[in-house]
Amino acid sequence: MTAQLALGTYRCRAIPEAAVCAAASGAQWVDTAPNYATGGAQSLLAPALAAHPALNVSTKTGYFTAVTGTDAVNAGVLTEDQARAGHSLAPDYVRWQTGRNRAQLGRDRLDLFLLHNPERAHPGDRPALHCAIRAAFEVLEGETAAGNVAGYGIATWAGLEEEAFTVGELPALAAQAAGGQHHLVAIQLPVSLVMMTPIVQALDGRGPLPAAVDAGLRVMASAPLHGGELSGMVGQLAASGAPHWKEAAEAVAQSSLTAAKLREMTGVLASP
Repeated sequence: MTAQLALGTYRCRAIPEAAVCAAASGAQWVDTAPNYATGGAQSLLAPALAAHPALNVSTKTGYFTAVTGTDAVNAGVLTEDQARAGHSLAPDYVRWQTGRNRAQLGRDRLDLFLLHNPERAHPGDRPALHCAIRAAFEVLEGETAAGNVAGYGIATWAGLEEEAFTVGELPALAAQAAGGQHHLVAIQLPVSLVMMTPIVQALDGRGPLPAAVDAGLRVMASAPLHGGELSGMVGQLAASGAPHWKEAAEAVAQSSLTAAKLREMTGVLASP
């Protein structure tokens, strides 16, 4: 399995510049969401995506700003009560948000479309949550068939850790939604020196990382710098310019981090 460096736009303070820098440095992916940058992240990305058409983009549906909620109510895809929640997996809303994302990003087709923290939809009620995920997957299968989406997946923060769903359950729900062959292709989850549980589990052949590989799903590590906080913890700056990006890319390309060394690191950093 090969690691690739991608650009994440959550808490990114200079999205257009960061996107241009990432593309020029050979990045293949940029990740965003309609609620990032108080709702402006996708429009800010659009010029860089137009200038670099080979740059793949993953975006999301789930969380939305108050302005988007009002627009969704006016469009008839959310009720006012649903809009007040600030998060929805309602099928009509997912379909509407797909088109809105495409328009804001300036892309005819979304390379990857993720359900954003679906565990937020029905906390503590697994059957209801699974029904909601399956219904959203049905919409995304339709969007894939229409050529609007290349593939879809899940972006979760705590869903796996809280056992709201497992990696193994997601392809099953997608197969039910598709009536057979599905287009679920990826899962995004937090992996960092702060949130090390997936790494510790993977070293023993357990957890979501090996499960995703076994299921044929692409794994996207979110919050590798823990929302920018990790860089402050170690007294260094986050990668914010071309030199820092180059250093990060070179670090990712290194193959000298053995399982034994990684186990030693987790033994220290993951200790109580």
